[in-house]
Amino acid sequence: MAEQAKRRFARMFAEHRPVLRGFFARRGAHDEADDLVQETYLRLLRAHEARGEAIANPEAYLFTVALNLAREQAARRRRVLVPIEELEHVAAQLSDEDGAERAAERAQRRRRLQAVLATLPERTRAVLVMQHRDGLSYRQIAERLGVSPHMVKKHVVRGLFLCRQAQQDDAEAE
Repeated sequence: MAEQAKRRFARMFAEHRPVLRGFFARRGAHDEADDLVQETYLRLLRAHEARGEAIANPEAYLFTVALNLAREQAARRRRVLVPIEELEHVAAQLSDEDGAERAAERAQRRRRLQAVLATLPERTRAVLVMQHRDGLSYRQIAERLGVSPHMVKKHVVRGLFLCRQAQQDDAEAE
């Protein structure tokens, strides 16, 4: 019976996924829309497992969860903004320089890295700042942002990849 309910939820979720994605995107969560859609589905499954009984109206429950997540996301966005000015410290930590390089080269790379960090999606930039400047673990960052540690890792990997790629592009251009 539980497997049957999960399959039914999966079908319902597949049908409503585009609608939910649009719902979150319209509320300003463009970069996080897919993550929020996934979180909506996970909360539905957790609620079903926790209750031990069938959810009377799964569609209504799904959209209620989505609305609550959108509200939580909006509240997090208001308090998670990291000013660009604070990125200098993060840029210094992310740039992996050995002592033999001249100070001018380090400063130039730091400026390039700051420019790259400024182009990152807001959430990804915030995660990198919290990890490298504040020294927070994935779990601590996840708690602050209200996402899973896996999503934090995803943002870290994406952000570091983009930073390294930009540095590599700069090195090839020289």
